[in-house]
Amino acid sequence: MSIYKKIATIILLSAFILPAPVLAIDDDPTPKIEQTEAQSVKVKQGSVLSLDDCIGIALNNSPAVRAAQYNYWISKTDVNIARSQFFPTIGIGAGYDFTNTRISNRTSDVNSYNLNANLNMLLFDFGKTYAQIKMQKFYLIADEYDFYNTVVEVTFDVKQKYYRVLAARANVLINQAYVDINERNYIRTKAYYDEGLKSKIDLVNSEVTLSDSKIRLIESENAYQNALVNLNNAMYLTEAPNYNIEAVFGMNLTDVAAPVDLTKFHKIDDKESSKTPIGVSDAKLTSAIEKLELLTDYQIEKFPYTFQECLKIAKKNRFDLKAYKATVDAIEENLVYIKRNFYPAISANAGYGLRDTSASSSTNSLNVGLNLSSSLNIMAQKNRVDAGKYYLDIAKITLQKLEDDIYFQVQNAYINVIQLAKQIPLQAVKVRQTRENFELAEGRYYVGLGDYLELQNAKLEYNNAQHSYINSIYLYNVSLAALESAISYPQRVTKTLEVKKNGRKK
Repeated sequence: MSIYKKIATIILLSAFILPAPVLAIDDDPTPKIEQTEAQSVKVKQGSVLSLDDCIGIALNNSPAVRAAQYNYWISKTDVNIARSQFFPTIGIGAGYDFTNTRISNRTSDVNSYNLNANLNMLLFDFGKTYAQIKMQKFYLIADEYDFYNTVVEVTFDVKQKYYRVLAARANVLINQAYVDINERNYIRTKAYYDEGLKSKIDLVNSEVTLSDSKIRLIESENAYQNALVNLNNAMYLTEAPNYNIEAVFGMNLTDVAAPVDLTKFHKIDDKESSKTPIGVSDAKLTSAIEKLELLTDYQIEKFPYTFQECLKIAKKNRFDLKAYKATVDAIEENLVYIKRNFYPAISANAGYGLRDTSASSSTNSLNVGLNLSSSLNIMAQKNRVDAGKYYLDIAKITLQKLEDDIYFQVQNAYINVIQLAKQIPLQAVKVRQTRENFELAEGRYYVGLGDYLELQNAKLEYNNAQHSYINSIYLYNVSLAALESAISYPQRVTKTLEVKKNGRKK
């Protein structure tokens, strides 16, 4: 990659780049997390994938990770190319000439053979080549940091999609339970209507509520299927078989299968959409409320760092920041290289020639020389120096912007974690309160003290409270993952740049 392309890249890069996992600061009181290399996991029918499995699959399949690895290797060759300026250049040539000369009636033919070899080598150029080598080394460092930055971006994306699948599946189960509630209420209301205890409008309202709950169930199932597709996309799994994922953060899901059936279009017939729920033997006596325990004893672990500690860790360990600093160093070396073009170069050369002709005896020659050379357009060189200074100023401004953005990124992530941690216990209390209110409203309605609107509002509040509870837990875990990424918190599964094979680095 040319210097100007790399400078343009640093200017256009977005500041919102997630860092790669590294060890925290030296005085970190928490235990170190043991990191393992991402393993190749083969997904089979019925496989159970953990979060770490999904991250490992994504890191091994991600084109972005592979591209970042190739960019690092290209930069490695650029360093070697820069170093090669001090290696000798060897030239070898051989030739044959045939000359036919006609003078009056005389003709002469001459055959000649020649062989030559030469060697040129740069001895000293007043630091120009050294500056170029250092510049390429800084770009190499930047590409190494960019690789680990890409690893963390992929990791965070998988975690976000994984949590989304669990939350979407929980919402499906909540809506299924809500449909069951409305089906039971409809059957009970119909039974009371047949006995003349409830009005026609109550029966119609119960039918409308049941239809609406089924629509919400279908919408949540669609959201769940889309969440699965997004997870497969994050892992780069095409034509993935039906697999299971492990529930995390205390979620108790009895069905976490991930089927995405695109083989046929399934239309729900009237009988299926209005069938009686399984287990309903007597609509008059069966309770309309089914307790749904998706989460059991969910506990929020206290985050071990204060905001100031998070900032300290982020400023020290974020790989995107290190990549920018290395790029600034490379641009500084480029400016040094441009300035040193004012100086000449000293080189040595040696050559050997052999010529043999049929007209004379063979001759050979050996020459050795030392050269001092310089080719310079002073006006153009001055403008190149000025442009190099401007590029350096732009790079420093971009670096300062990134440092400022890191502050606000960590601050926002930290605030989200704190606020959502406060919301979750309150959401749990609200679920219990709305459930109790629902039970009271149901009891009042069926003894004639409450109307159907009161009952419907109580059911809806209970259902919405469960969705809000699940969504808060999902958002909390995503925010926690974002904060961990923002401060370069080490992850259990990672991918290293240099892959060791038989004890040797690739």
